[in-house]
Amino acid sequence: MSTVGSDAEVFERSRGRLEAIAYRLLGSAGDAEDAVQDTYLRWHAVDHDHIESPEAWLTKVLTNLCLNQLTSARARRETYVGQWLPEPLLAGDRMLGPADSTEQKDTVSMAMLTLLERLSPNERVVYVLREAFGFPHREIAGILGLTESNCQQIHRRARQHIAADRVRADVDAAAASKITEQFVAAALSGDTQPLVAMLTADAVSVADGGGRVPARRGPVTGAVAIAKYLRGLFHPTEAKRAVIGGSPAVYA
Repeated sequence: MSTVGSDAEVFERSRGRLEAIAYRLLGSAGDAEDAVQDTYLRWHAVDHDHIESPEAWLTKVLTNLCLNQLTSARARRETYVGQWLPEPLLAGDRMLGPADSTEQKDTVSMAMLTLLERLSPNERVVYVLREAFGFPHREIAGILGLTESNCQQIHRRARQHIAADRVRADVDAAAASKITEQFVAAALSGDTQPLVAMLTADAVSVADGGGRVPARRGPVTGAVAIAKYLRGLFHPTEAKRAVIGGSPAVYA
């Protein structure tokens, strides 16, 4: 008979992997944490003597919790104010999980997380478990209660949907960092012209305040319109400081 202490230790050894799976499936650190915590509560309540593989059991419970969340989230986001966007994480965050291969790194990029939103819940689960964590189709099928051939078909469809919606390009990290710095500097300058110069004529801007910061409900289209929108967004006001925090120097 295992003790409470050892049961908790077993769970903690899997926590990082569970968080990484949940974040890729849900696109939100907060929702991922909730899913992992719910998994722990179920783990704490179950009879561990009848569990042959704790890792497999925990993965199955977490995945199905996320699957339920994905299904209900679609209904909730129909009434969401503005456009829902995945939540980015800082480099080094444990929820980013494995990054040993290009595919693993790619599954936590903002571009990929946004594309994953377009998949059905089952397609997203199969794609993430297969591409980011290397689960064999047999195990994924067991988690979802599907046949192995059905799982393979879902994975094939998910890959086709992703490939149809993306433009693959290698991004130089140093160049990307420099462009980001230039973009922020242009936005803070109060002058729209530098921003217009950095945007394509058909650029589209979408925003998500996450319920904390006011955000425009619809997309902004066109370089000039986006530049004007960002100029107002980055302009320092007392209201923005009250919501975001910080001193006037931060917004100068």
